[in-house]
Amino acid sequence: MTEIGIECSDAGLKRTGKQAVLRENRKGEVLFLTFPSIEMNQNVIHGFSTRLGGVSKGEFAQMNLSFSRGDVRESVLENYRRIAEAIGFDDRRIVCSDQTHTVNVRKVTEEDCGKGYLKPRDYADVDGLVTNVPGVMLATFYADCVPLYFVDPVHRAVGLSHSGWRGTVGNIAQATVRAMTEQYGTDPKDITAAIGPSICRDCYEVSEDVIVQFQDAYPEHIWEKLFYQKENGKYQLDLWEACRQNMMRAGIPEEKIEVTDVCTCCNPGVLFSHRASGGRRGNLAAFLGIRE
Repeated sequence: MTEIGIECSDAGLKRTGKQAVLRENRKGEVLFLTFPSIEMNQNVIHGFSTRLGGVSKGEFAQMNLSFSRGDVRESVLENYRRIAEAIGFDDRRIVCSDQTHTVNVRKVTEEDCGKGYLKPRDYADVDGLVTNVPGVMLATFYADCVPLYFVDPVHRAVGLSHSGWRGTVGNIAQATVRAMTEQYGTDPKDITAAIGPSICRDCYEVSEDVIVQFQDAYPEHIWEKLFYQKENGKYQLDLWEACRQNMMRAGIPEEKIEVTDVCTCCNPGVLFSHRASGGRRGNLAAFLGIRE
């Protein structure tokens, strides 16, 4: 459902499927993406930022949400204010991850509000966040890696995780579901999940040492779904399918998993991509929280 002041938009995104999965939303100059399956839950607020609508310049243009890549701090702060206003949450209640490609998941409370954004974090090596506190906004960051959204409508709890190839092999999806179960009593069968904008298989070339780890982590009968070898000896790896398998292994029903149709590397004008830019880029962000 389109909220007041937010319009559906066509940013010219290149999509991988025949039918659009992610919805494009525009408020003023700010463009962000949402999942219809999560929007159906009126108690949850979420979004995924794009490059459009911010004030950053150069390789960070426009909506960079990283303080650590060399951008002007005042510009990043203004970008946060703009994306928060567009999606519809209080930017002072953002809680940020500290991503180092782990499978560590942190329980977020009211006392964490502003950490990583308006005040320093007192935690490190955290790639996943979970909470059941209304108004707290979880934030994780991307430029090709995979955002994972988890919504438990029964216990009104949410989880948000960053899954690069290391986090995917380690199964941070399952670690996040386990944290929600332990902290809030979540039954995986109740979870609505989504796999967000990230690099697609056609763009993600990896070497054999990476594939060996996926072969160790996944049963052989699904390898053909996850990767294929090319004539140059390299492989094309499907992180979307690997994360979908991880969610199902964690107990989430297949029909409750929505998979992105938007690749960051295919859309460098609208989304930051580490591969497409050769590392000269800002960060996108995923946001997920429970409405107050």
